[in-house]
This record gives sequence, structure tokens and C-alpha cells, in this order.
Amino acid sequence: MKPASLIRPLRGLCAALAISAFAASAAQAESIVVASTTSTEQSGLFGHILPIFEKKSGIEVRVVAQGTGQALETGRRGDADVLFVHNVVAEEKFVEEGYGVKRFPVMYNDFVVIGEKSDPAGAKGKDVTAALKKVASANAGFVSRGDKSGTHSAELRFWKAAGVEDKGTGYKECGCGMGPALNIAASSGAYVMSDRATWLNFKNRANLTILVEGDERLFNQYGVILVNPDKHAHVKKDAGQQFIDWLVSAEGQAAIAEYKIDGQQLFFPNANQ
Repeated sequence: MKPASLIRPLRGLCAALAISAFAASAAQAESIVVASTTSTEQSGLFGHILPIFEKKSGIEVRVVAQGTGQALETGRRGDADVLFVHNVVAEEKFVEEGYGVKRFPVMYNDFVVIGEKSDPAGAKGKDVTAALKKVASANAGFVSRGDKSGTHSAELRFWKAAGVEDKGTGYKECGCGMGPALNIAASSGAYVMSDRATWLNFKNRANLTILVEGDERLFNQYGVILVNPDKHAHVKKDAGQQFIDWLVSAEGQAAIAEYKIDGQQLFFPNANQ
């Protein structure tokens, strides 16, 4: 039998080790919620960059993939720590209203208009507004996300710029994400506007192809924002800011640039521009 004088120090050592192990486990278990546009997830970008960040930081990133409008509402309610979205005007308003701390540009790509290779409306070209006019005039099928996402907001801006109020009998809103909208377009032979990254990662293309690209108005900027802890005290500001700092760092920007599908780069980092 061990003497009591030896047992007591051993018990103290075991307790200290247990506390240390629990603290280490708690640190490893730290997590943040990122409300983000569907394109960052459905393109596969998060699957590429998050393991790199999580390994470096020990912080788990839990993604809620939504349209940008929904993500901003999630942030307003305090149900996320960080927003990673793509509607610059709405993002700046979010910060101005005090719901976000600061907006950081992260990366960009572009929107494209997709349709059947036969292009029944004759929309192919580099002018997005001219293409939309032709789609409306032909009463051709067009699938709109209709979900207040960044892509939907951009689409509505282009219709307005085209001066089109009557979008034609073929125009339908699905109230869905980018992937489902592409699936509907593929099954019905309709036109649809998509961010390029989700399109490149989309498998069920049927007879669809890119018909409109290259218009400078199709530029698609992404930004990241920390939800304001002054509005919602439970926001994990330190861990959230650590994620933001990594995204705009040289390492994070390189990780974004490295993500490619079939040799094509999906997103172009521009945090320092």
C-alpha cells in the first residue's frame, strides 16, 4: 500500500493534468459560425480552405450557406459570428447600421449567363443587358433564384439596366440556391445567371453552356464582416477576427488562389487592392 504522503501529491498531479487536458480540449473545440453565400460552399471553396485554417488555428468553422440577403439577416439577429457574402452595397449598409464592425474585400470572380447550346433567344455575346432583352422578347425560359441572394440582386440590377419590366412569360423564380436553380435550368432548357465558380463545380450540365461572359458589369466581389459584438455580446469576436485576418493574409489569399477545377481558378484574391 502506498503511503498517504505519496498518494496526496499523485492526486494533485492527476487533477492538474485533468484540468490541463480539459483546457486543451476546450481550446480545440472552439468554433465560429460563418453565414455565407451558397457559392462559396457549392463551388467547393470552403472544402479547400477551411481545413487549412482549422489546422493552423484550432478553430472550427461551421458554415451556414444561404443567399447573401438571408446571411445578412442572420447577422442582424446575431446568429453568426462572421459574414462572407457578395453584395457590396448591402454589406456597406450592414456596417453603416452598426451590425458589422468592418467590411474587408477578400476575392472576386464573375457572373455568367448560361443557357442551352442552341441558344433559342440568340442571347450569346458579351453584353448582359442585350442578352436579357432578347430573352424577354422571346418569352424564353429563365430561372431566377428569387431569394434575395447576391446573385439574385445582381440579376435584378441587370434587368433594370436593360430597361426590361416585362421579363416574359418564361421568367420563373424558384426561391432556391444556385445549385438547385442550375438543376432546374438543366432539366427545362432555360437560361439562368450564375456565379462562375458554382457553374464550374456543377456536374449536371445537360445541354447548358456559358453564353454571356466578359461584360465588366458581371464583376462579382466578395467581402467578409465581423458581426458587431456591441449589438450581440455573445459574438466570438476574437476567433471571428482571427478567421478574417487569415482570409486577408498572404497565406489565406494564396489558399484561395490555389483552388482550381480542371486547371481553372475559381476565385481571385484581392484583399490588398
